[in-house]
Amino acid sequence: MFVDEVEIEVQAGYGGNGAVGFRREKHVPRGGPDGGDGGKGGDVILEADPGLTTLVDFRYHREYRAERGGDGGGGRKQGKNGADVRLRVPVGTLATDMETDEVVADLVRPGQQAIVARGGRGGRGNAHFATSTNQAPRFAERGEPGEERDLRLELKLLADVGLVGLPNVGKSTLIASVSAARPKIADYPFTTLVPSLGVVRVEEGRSFVMADIPGLIKGAHLGAGLGHRFLRHIERTRLLIHLLDVSGLTGREPLRDFEVINQELAAYNPHLATLPQLVALNKADMPDAGEQIAHVKPALEERGYRVFVISALTRAGVPELIYAAADLLDHLPRPAPPAEEEVVRYTAPQTEEWEVERTGERQFVVRGRPVERLVAMTDLENDAAVRRMHRVLERMGVIGALRDAGAAEGDDVRIGEQEFSFID
Repeated sequence: MFVDEVEIEVQAGYGGNGAVGFRREKHVPRGGPDGGDGGKGGDVILEADPGLTTLVDFRYHREYRAERGGDGGGGRKQGKNGADVRLRVPVGTLATDMETDEVVADLVRPGQQAIVARGGRGGRGNAHFATSTNQAPRFAERGEPGEERDLRLELKLLADVGLVGLPNVGKSTLIASVSAARPKIADYPFTTLVPSLGVVRVEEGRSFVMADIPGLIKGAHLGAGLGHRFLRHIERTRLLIHLLDVSGLTGREPLRDFEVINQELAAYNPHLATLPQLVALNKADMPDAGEQIAHVKPALEERGYRVFVISALTRAGVPELIYAAADLLDHLPRPAPPAEEEVVRYTAPQTEEWEVERTGERQFVVRGRPVERLVAMTDLENDAAVRRMHRVLERMGVIGALRDAGAAEGDDVRIGEQEFSFID
């Protein structure tokens, strides 16, 4: 089964909690705090596997969660880091955050990896909070929550040449005749329901990858027909071969077909309209093809297109077309290679800014990563930890900003998942 678009949920692991502990050792009075840190939560990582060709595995398993970090222990023992979750995807997979539409991973090289959800850092043990005025702190941090995302995974086939044309013009027959690909072939529209990839060997040490894209029809960019689902697969090609049926059996005008397909390409993505095109007039072995060829070939050549008369069935004219495509590819730039870094973080930089918003007569919300992280990593059942949190909020200016916004004693203040009463 070919599946080229799925939606999944990923949850990175929470960091482990820091420990509250005190050194107890013979002949060492007042040993002091020695609570260790929690371990880091596991990441969720996408990895491009050249052995995969579809996203079908994600169709039946949509939720992925990395392991939580281990808790710290006494004697400054650090908790173990949580295990990462590695999701293998085909080369050419694009991952997009469904909430923000941010591209978080674009895997175009075998073995390339991207961290799409970062594990939370472990909470610090009480050994970190000892000061000259508080030599025996009885609190530690909780682990930071891991990132959580809803992702849309899209597969964009990586091919040098894309075959485009209306349904049943012979694209499947052509790719079958020049490569080892064996798409379904029959004499009715929409035979090709999924894209096919074939490696075309031109000569020793010279080859390219060709993609047979399901037929397009008028309105495909708006969702008509089948081809609109697969237009993404020709976004990464460097060259298009545009097939036209000149058999005279369809009742259609080949030049009109040519215009329809180019309009659909441009409407879907203007970049596609700028790609070089070779035009192949297919089914030239049919009895009435000569009249069509005499009309279509010079008309397209006047527009600057290289036109080839072929029969994909008998392979007449096909070698000339393939050699012309290979020669043209030799002079077309390849897409820029990805960064040399193997593991890539596409997550947007986390800002340390925060803001206070009044949401009701006596209701306020404080938003911002540093404030929400502080609250999430505070043990709210520990009075000493809560007092420290209040002091940190005061130093950050959050308490003063709430006062300036009009907060009074007893007003509700929400920070992240928690709600507090304002105490001035």
